[in-house]
Amino acid sequence: MTEQAITERTRQLVDVAMGRQPADLVIRRGQWVSVQSGEIIPDTDIAIKGERIAYVGPDASHAMGDKTKVIEADGCYLVPGLLDAHMHVESGMVTVTEFVRAVARRGTTGIFIDPHEIANVFGLKGIRLMVDEAADQPIHVWVQMPSCVPSSPGLETPGASIGPEDVAEAMSWDGIIGLGEVMNFPGVYLNDETIHAEMAETRASGKIISGHYPSPDLGLPFHGYVVGGAEDDHEGTRKEDAIARARQGMKVMMRLGSAWHDVASQARAVIEDGLDSRHFILCTDDSHSQTLVEDGHMDRVVRHAIEQGLEPMTAIQMATLNAAEHFGLGRDIGMIAPGRYADILLVRNLSEFQAEKVIAKGQVIAEDGKLLIELPSYQYPGWATNSVHLSKRLTAGDFKLTADGGQETAVGGRRSAVANVIGVIENQVATRRLRMEVRAADGEVPVDLERDIVKVALVERHKGTGGVTVGLAHGFGFSERCAIGTTVAHDSHHMIVVGTSEADMALAANKLSEIGGGQIVIKEGRVIGLVELPIAGLMSNERAEVVSAKAASVLEGFRACGCTINNPNMQLSMLALVVIPELRISDLGLVNVTKFEFIPVLEGT
Repeated sequence: MTEQAITERTRQLVDVAMGRQPADLVIRRGQWVSVQSGEIIPDTDIAIKGERIAYVGPDASHAMGDKTKVIEADGCYLVPGLLDAHMHVESGMVTVTEFVRAVARRGTTGIFIDPHEIANVFGLKGIRLMVDEAADQPIHVWVQMPSCVPSSPGLETPGASIGPEDVAEAMSWDGIIGLGEVMNFPGVYLNDETIHAEMAETRASGKIISGHYPSPDLGLPFHGYVVGGAEDDHEGTRKEDAIARARQGMKVMMRLGSAWHDVASQARAVIEDGLDSRHFILCTDDSHSQTLVEDGHMDRVVRHAIEQGLEPMTAIQMATLNAAEHFGLGRDIGMIAPGRYADILLVRNLSEFQAEKVIAKGQVIAEDGKLLIELPSYQYPGWATNSVHLSKRLTAGDFKLTADGGQETAVGGRRSAVANVIGVIENQVATRRLRMEVRAADGEVPVDLERDIVKVALVERHKGTGGVTVGLAHGFGFSERCAIGTTVAHDSHHMIVVGTSEADMALAANKLSEIGGGQIVIKEGRVIGLVELPIAGLMSNERAEVVSAKAASVLEGFRACGCTINNPNMQLSMLALVVIPELRISDLGLVNVTKFEFIPVLEGT
């Protein structure tokens, strides 16, 4: 917006505040949740002109005209629209538009998205797609430029890559708010030239650098990471993580997503230790479509934070003002105050936080959980729906784990070896490196259901190399002949297949190739769960409710296979995340993330 346009808008708001021009909308007699002062002020009116607030005070009758619309708040709390300070749209398996459709009706009026998932598939042109779609939404959608594509160079092969020159270009785009989470944390404290160049481009543009430090080591590597430039972090899981980040000047982002539950532990830094809550921010990071449809979005996070013992005002600040000010947007969003966007929720009970009405950019967009407006349609180009490239149809033989040579010892006619096994931890993104004895026969290592050892394979799907990396996993609890596959495979988003039957694993991979990506469950040769994700193999342009129902069939498929852990599809999608300890699988091999080195599946081979 030009300087002249801003001046004209401001003068118009002044005229409304002074009663010289009528407001478009007036909200009467609400309880103003003033997050900026920490007060709840009764009997408050709000006058709105266009997208902005012109007046907040005890009586807005002077700003009312014949055509002014009036909303009687009837004592409801007037709350700023909720902001999600860090999230990935792709984790909801829906497009930006459909994500907005799902969350806006619940009171989310602003989201800060890091599209590093689609960036790993399509690079800069994929990010541009997200920026363009974000610009047309009825709520605020800011995009963070992905920083680490690939997330850990040399340990995986993405479909595309991002470098300092790409970051420099993106920083000039409207809608780019900063640099996305810097996941290559060793690269920061080891002074990797590329990642520091990306951060330098961001600082030169005056924008925010977001962090990602998942290590429990709060010693010198942590200090090296912080001084490198990251200004916030959402990877803390303990109270001591929150305290360390706050003391070092970072904003503590506490996440409650579908599978990552880190608010309860870190909020204790505020509740028990008395740290200044204004340096704490709530976010979701990764929310599955089913969570969005059934449980909510940032309203869910606020309710949860209050349940942990935070005062409602404090929790609301963490989901509004704290996020806005962190990103330098306090002049526009994050509070109900003159000149800011009219992003306002009418809430009957703060502790039970439910938005009865949602106003975004001055427009009533939802009431009682139902969206009242039409959203713009967005057409994805053909290349965006053609991202799964296998060089051949896979067979059961592609999923064999050979056990030739090495340090195996003969035991009862079979051979024994020590295997490095990926240990899944329920409700955590981290995994364990397990060393387990396995038996081999005829030069192959089979699954072992009695000890919950199953096959996990990463199938290269970007370049059509035909590569299949096979390893072992523990913790899914499968008890049936089955296989589950996904093209949502953070962060490079190849294809991951886990299973107890090599034949079913091949069926799963081939079916995903045919439909252009998604998640699938095969049991005894039959498809029992499927969600199609044709856009980059990550997203569907169907409604969140439809995607949720299909995704539910995948979760039901997990259970039919014997798996009982929470959100196992999220756990599966993270098995290739080579930036979070301890053990992961990539297209290049099995990765010990603690040391950032490849190790064999079978020791001695």
